[in-house]
Amino acid sequence: MFKLALISALAGSAAAFAPAQTGARSTSLNSFSADDLPGALAPMGFFDPLGFAEKADEATLKRYREAELTHGRVGMLATVGFLVGEAVESKTVLFNGEISGPAIGQLAQVNPLLWVFLGAGIAKAETIRAEIGWVEPENVPFDKPGQLRDSYIPGDIGFDPLGLKPESEEDFIAMQNKELQNGRLGMLAAAGFLAQELVDGKGIIEHFSS
Repeated sequence: MFKLALISALAGSAAAFAPAQTGARSTSLNSFSADDLPGALAPMGFFDPLGFAEKADEATLKRYREAELTHGRVGMLATVGFLVGEAVESKTVLFNGEISGPAIGQLAQVNPLLWVFLGAGIAKAETIRAEIGWVEPENVPFDKPGQLRDSYIPGDIGFDPLGLKPESEEDFIAMQNKELQNGRLGMLAAAGFLAQELVDGKGIIEHFSS
């Protein structure tokens, strides 16, 4: 099982660093075909074996892309969290030397007070994201909730403390491609880590060191 997860991650990493296709594509998503969306890279192109895009209008495709970016970012953070959490375990003063074992069981060991701060942080982040990207509920039809703003680029919530966002459209699309591919790899890796630890109860770091 561990070997299968590792092979999947390595296969995904090849796609994550594939050359970006930087043709004339729209970053605003206001006028596009599915094949022109960032993230549609050779050799797979626009990979949609279940045909979700065929049944979706433009607004729905934008929500799909927003969901993919959000979950990709969570996947990347989760993958790093697995490795760092198991590497340091109780060595950090934040948890007072009380945390140990595989990462899937570490969150249940933390002080309940941390859950309050964690919940508040997530709620604040999601509120900011909703205010930036979503049309106010009172301004959308009752039967079509969750509409994104026409001017909103999925995933672009203005959080760029290091000033990494490129100025040119071509470089911006290239960065979108890199984030999407690494996010996809992060989701696969996090899912593999979860499955492996559930199967044998051993931490990922323990597998790497054995």
